[in-house]
Amino acid sequence: MKKKILTGLAAVACGFGMLAVTSCGSSESVKVGFICLHDETSTYDKNFIEAAKDVCKEMGVEAVFKTQVDEGAEYDVAVELAADGCKAIFADSFGHESGMVKAAKKFSSIQFFHATGTKAHTEKLANYHNAFASIYEGRYLAGIVAGLKMNEMIENGDIQADEAVMGYVGAYNYAEVVSGYTSFYLGAKSVCDSVTMKVRYTNSWFSVEKEAAAATQLIETDGCKLISQHADSQGAPGVCESKNVPNVFYNGNNSASAPKTYLVASRINWRPFFTDMVKTVTENKEMAYDYIGTIASGSVELMEINESIAPAGTKEAVATAKQALINGTLNVFDTDNFTVKNANLDSTIAEVDADGHLVSYKADVDDDGTYSHEKPVVSDGVFKESFYRSAPYFDIRIDGITELA
Repeated sequence: MKKKILTGLAAVACGFGMLAVTSCGSSESVKVGFICLHDETSTYDKNFIEAAKDVCKEMGVEAVFKTQVDEGAEYDVAVELAADGCKAIFADSFGHESGMVKAAKKFSSIQFFHATGTKAHTEKLANYHNAFASIYEGRYLAGIVAGLKMNEMIENGDIQADEAVMGYVGAYNYAEVVSGYTSFYLGAKSVCDSVTMKVRYTNSWFSVEKEAAAATQLIETDGCKLISQHADSQGAPGVCESKNVPNVFYNGNNSASAPKTYLVASRINWRPFFTDMVKTVTENKEMAYDYIGTIASGSVELMEINESIAPAGTKEAVATAKQALINGTLNVFDTDNFTVKNANLDSTIAEVDADGHLVSYKADVDDDGTYSHEKPVVSDGVFKESFYRSAPYFDIRIDGITELA
């Protein structure tokens, strides 16, 4: 029987060119297909592309990449890849899941993999798998860098302590984004007690214009002194560079594009998972329904810190926190570290103590077609994020963070 969750590695996909078909590797006996929402102009897809190319080359398999595949079009593309002889097929966008499940049911001899999805552990198909990584660990470390930068601004007299406001450009108000921005904030809060954060959504995974507009509002209207993001373009970093506002990026080192303002970035390293994914077909290896990579396994990474603008001691502070995450003495979602007094949580799914700390919470873990909070996820004083499935399910709005219209 498959284990419900296997921790240690991670996953996602790639591609390049409008519905481009590109191969890498020399083996004619094994072919692997990748379906991507965008192409390399998206930092999200580029991260998958580079990992997949490296792994396919190293393992000597042929890879077929299809890019610019809209959500809803993935089933037809998966059928094409199946007809082309692919033994494993991967898709990288949350909205690709329905078509991938449908394709898995049609082609039982082909292994299907999907990043950020939620259905594998409920569908229980032997050939369908979800994958993600505990990127909240990387975002927490990036938050420490941001918090130390806010401290430096306060100490230099550039801002007052109550002006230590960070801005966050989010794509959608999904749990994946909420989990990410909350962990980023908690990292900053761990070193800068007065910090608060404001969030604006673009309702798009990739839009240079919308992300730039959100960043501009956060800086000019909302008083934010530092900007981070869960969105996939250079829109927000471009604004930060033009306005000399520190920026924490996502999915790659952005120092070349924003040398004056880039501080650091976190990302998922998909190489370990792609290696394991290819082994499922080359070595007849079994794969768990849900696969979750961690910082300990190398699947979550903090990119190089821009030491030319980061405060002294930043590198050492991050190293200490990273080791604590690895050895388990630090938990990002330790309920002692945040309050939910303003969250207006339903008492049927949550219990909150007199100080505003979360005592218990039922999350929407099992995707059964309804948004029902059915799974208790707090134990030993920790919200167990990405423990019962690979995709994030932390959806609580904690105190200190304000979502703006």
